[in-house]
Amino acid sequence: MSNFDITWGDNRAKILDGGQLLTLSLDEASSSSFQSKNEYLFGRIDMQIKLVAGNSAGTITAYYLSSQGPTHDEIDFEFLGNLSGDSYIVHTNVFSQGKGNREQQFHLWFDPTKAFHTYSIVWNTQRIMFLVDNIPIRVFNNLESIGVPFPKSQPMRIYSSLWNADDWATRGGLVKTDWTKAPFTASYRNFKANTVSTSTNSLQASEWQDQALDATGRNRI
Repeated sequence: MSNFDITWGDNRAKILDGGQLLTLSLDEASSSSFQSKNEYLFGRIDMQIKLVAGNSAGTITAYYLSSQGPTHDEIDFEFLGNLSGDSYIVHTNVFSQGKGNREQQFHLWFDPTKAFHTYSIVWNTQRIMFLVDNIPIRVFNNLESIGVPFPKSQPMRIYSSLWNADDWATRGGLVKTDWTKAPFTASYRNFKANTVSTSTNSLQASEWQDQALDATGRNRI
């Protein structure tokens, strides 16, 4: 996890195991976050994450790509905390030129707090794909030909944060964060980026550059 800098949370964010593991924690006093040292323009980003266990209602673990400024681009995974026993909801969104409102939500089909699972973003000139354990859950196609903006010119950093959003995160805000369960902790490992890094201007030829859904993926979605 040497590709990342801790940006918020004092000692609530930690790099452990000789740089192999990163954890974010949330308590009533503060959230925590990290960001990548490099910016990327297109590529495939993989991260293994183990989400907040137990009663995580009110919390959000966000993992996303974003540029800066009022006309920023952004590609979001947000994991909405839940009451113990409820399935985790993955909230996805795509911003282009500062405009989002492209949310889609999915229920995970496993308990993401028991083990690490891989969450991936494939971003090329034709489409954006969201994958969970290499299974596509959403495709956002480039439809600029009919006037839909598509992120294609702004390099983005990778960000993650663990924060309190109990005004909307769980059951539309009806369930609030139980601070007696704090600290809430999410863990990250095995980051991989097969990308164009704007820091090195290197292009690594790879399948992500024209990756699309195969027949199994089309049937699943």
